[in-house]
Amino acid sequence: VFFSSGVLVGRWWNPTAKMVDGFIGKWELEHTDNFDNYLVKLGVGMALRNLAKLASPTTTISKDGDFITLATDSKMKSTKIRFKLGEEFDETTADNRNTKVREQLPLCFTILPGTPEFLDTNVSLSQTTMRMDKGKMIQTQRWDGKETTLDRELKDEKLILTCTMGDVVCTRIYRRSKC
Repeated sequence: VFFSSGVLVGRWWNPTAKMVDGFIGKWELEHTDNFDNYLVKLGVGMALRNLAKLASPTTTISKDGDFITLATDSKMKSTKIRFKLGEEFDETTADNRNTKVREQLPLCFTILPGTPEFLDTNVSLSQTTMRMDKGKMIQTQRWDGKETTLDRELKDEKLILTCTMGDVVCTRIYRRSKC
């Protein structure tokens, strides 16, 4: 059941679910700052960086119950992720990084002859999560020991995407599509 400032989930009030509603719609890229340096920091090769800089993507955000879908389309590549806030999910990024949730098997080793010991290594090696915090939709991608965050916020009727990896920050500004 939806209410004006949140969602009643079971017996708990969940205003975070309602925060997503402002992001719903189709967004067109208007301006980018420091995108090439961000792609370099991600490890994207020159040829793919040059193609990415030419792309003028649109992003469509939609919601179906607890699931949110974020689809990015350009003439060169399209991606789509479907997720629940706060839960890990699989993602293959536009530059083909995989942040799929994988697990390792327990590692067996011996301290004394004839006494096997097990080290629990069942941890996620890579993951993507999305959460809401102070009106921002925050996406965290972890892979191969690296991490980047993509913060989406609404400001002056624009969607501001701030991509951060280490000391490199890229800003991409989208306007709401009239279509």
